[in-house]
Amino acid sequence: MEPKFQVQLKIGKPVAEVFDAVVNPDKLTRYFIQSTNGPLVEGVTVRWKFAEVPEAIDVVVREVRPSERIVFEWPAEDGDYRTCVEMTFLAVEDESTLVLIKESGWRPNPTGIEASYGNAGGWMHMMCCMKAYLEFGINLRTGGVCGAETA
Repeated sequence: MEPKFQVQLKIGKPVAEVFDAVVNPDKLTRYFIQSTNGPLVEGVTVRWKFAEVPEAIDVVVREVRPSERIVFEWPAEDGDYRTCVEMTFLAVEDESTLVLIKESGWRPNPTGIEASYGNAGGWMHMMCCMKAYLEFGINLRTGGVCGAETA
């Protein structure tokens, strides 16, 4: 059986604002990644740098449907292949957005299964950080208000 998962979270902001927080590099770096060389645009490859990972990673953007869906591939943590990430943005009552993130493509071995579990938790953490950033202006990764200097 192929390791894969889906996580979801409701964010109390309109879908266009939530979508922009993922594709817009200025916003994405305020709650998720340390740096990037550009926005998520269909057909491009961007580089994401995470504070806790020494090497930047290449993210190959396969599909972008504004305020609806983002699909990209990135390196699997456990090998020399890529997994597929699908983000779906659904407008729900009271001007909120339901964000669903699926990831698939790991090898069906113990290392691939373990890596998929780690990413499931990582994507849930990303969405919680995005929620804190969008709803309250807090960067959970640095523990302070977004844009504030931290020691």
